[in-house]
Amino acid sequence: MLPVTGTPRSALVTGASKGIGRSIASRLAASGYAVTGTYRSGGVPDGVLGVNADITDAEQLEAAFVAAEQAHGPVEVLVCNAGITADGLLMRMSDDAWDSVIATNLTASFKLARRASRAMVKGRYGRIVFVSSVVALLGSAGQVNYAASKAGLVGLARSLTRELGGRGITANVVAPGFIETDMTAALDRATIESYEKRIPAARLGSTDDVASAVEFLVSDGAGYISGAVLPVDGGLGMGH
Repeated sequence: MLPVTGTPRSALVTGASKGIGRSIASRLAASGYAVTGTYRSGGVPDGVLGVNADITDAEQLEAAFVAAEQAHGPVEVLVCNAGITADGLLMRMSDDAWDSVIATNLTASFKLARRASRAMVKGRYGRIVFVSSVVALLGSAGQVNYAASKAGLVGLARSLTRELGGRGITANVVAPGFIETDMTAALDRATIESYEKRIPAARLGSTDDVASAVEFLVSDGAGYISGAVLPVDGGLGMGH
């Protein structure tokens, strides 16, 4: 939804080259937002300004914001989607596997939100969405680093809500379940079927399912929703 002036809102989406991030960036661009998307490899959808950036690098993160601001004005919508995994059982997990996942999934999200909040506070308007995961609340064996990083986004969003909510800024979390991406495409059919049996909707979700949820949360119509965790998991987590 566009503001009263009709000027497209400036949106920054991280990890916009593939999967969920690509669908989010494409959906927002099609809906009239002026979208900047960060990527590490590949490219971004048509209609999106692409910025090659490692969001764990302070200079590259700042450069992404500067590019977005120069092209589209102050960032009013921030979607923190970029994330990594480095799975392993607790007793075998290295410090590097823990540190890299926390740095990308949680610490970078904090730094992105901190940077975006400057203009949002000044403009008294902002939408921040963190893309988490169903495992943030359910837990997952072999993913203590990933689950912890994604659970941390819930505390981040809720604390931001209490700090910034009075200035027209919302901060929410979308928690996808098993979504059809390049990662799940590599799985064998038996594994996919085992997932489907656990999901009340009896299917894997699509990246468009997640993009639809994000599109709603960044809209003007969601201005009274903040600090929420919106599951997009076919009922798998049941809100937990």
